[in-house]
Amino acid sequence: MTTLLILLAIFAVFLLAMNLWTRSLMREGLKTVPQMGQILPVRGGRIHYVEKGDPNAQTIVMIHGLAGQLQHYTYALVDKLAEQYHVIALDRPGCGYSIRDSADLARLSEQARMIAEFLAAKEVSGAILVGHSLGGAVSLAMALDFPERVGGLALLAPLTQKLPGTPAVFKPLEIRTQWLRRLIGNTLAVPIAAKTAPHTLGAVFDPETPPSDFLDRAGGALGLRPSAFVTASEDVIGVDLSISEQVARYDALRTPGAILYGTEDAILSAPHHGPPMERFGLGYEVIDGAGHMILITEPDRCAAFIAGVASGIVASAAIPHEGQPTN
Repeated sequence: MTTLLILLAIFAVFLLAMNLWTRSLMREGLKTVPQMGQILPVRGGRIHYVEKGDPNAQTIVMIHGLAGQLQHYTYALVDKLAEQYHVIALDRPGCGYSIRDSADLARLSEQARMIAEFLAAKEVSGAILVGHSLGGAVSLAMALDFPERVGGLALLAPLTQKLPGTPAVFKPLEIRTQWLRRLIGNTLAVPIAAKTAPHTLGAVFDPETPPSDFLDRAGGALGLRPSAFVTASEDVIGVDLSISEQVARYDALRTPGAILYGTEDAILSAPHHGPPMERFGLGYEVIDGAGHMILITEPDRCAAFIAGVASGIVASAAIPHEGQPTN
């Protein structure tokens, strides 16, 4: 009994030490990447966003992927597009400086609902959604459930189909019990993330090289928080629970748009997630040799792709339908 108590005491001290280390890393991360935008409350949480460009121009709404934040877009794409468009980049519910109140809000339909409520509060309709990775799946959910808010889809390396399994680099996030997520998030996850960041980034960007300023300019340091781990874990499970139902509804998709993929994407298979969506009206383009993080590594190509989708949709909307007056 004495030995057991000693072991439990040692374990408790270890967890306390890891928690203190976690808090130190979290403070450093928040200092490195401070809040840069505005906050808007929605049912079940709040949305943090940045806005740039002429509000009277076509609105482009940018939704990032798993374990990301809006800085993935402010890194380069927002400025490239804001000269011509009204651009809103947001933190998905629970990510960055956004908040969501419970794990069940990680389902694709709930994330879509929260962002749609945000757009309604902003009085935005007919937006071009730019969704990267998991953000692509959320964009598709919005097009299915809130078509009045979505004018088009410009999806970058999107998740569109059920995965055969969680990508290896995200496998540690596959935790289905909330108390265990929170325990790991507040003790082990952040120090381990800090130590393994070069390997993780290398895997996500493969075969391309992560930029040296990813932790600050692209907001990566915000991942060094317990909430970031908990949210990402909830997202992995929430997607797994809801993607099959979404895929079964694609026949009802009526929103125009296109998909852009890197041919060497090491996180999501381009052939698995891109071409199947052509039958639902989405075009498919590739960047030879590019990986998963094309929004950062190929900003010029992505900006041209997004502008092309937006221009085509705006031009199509301007063409009068049969019986509609031309003046």
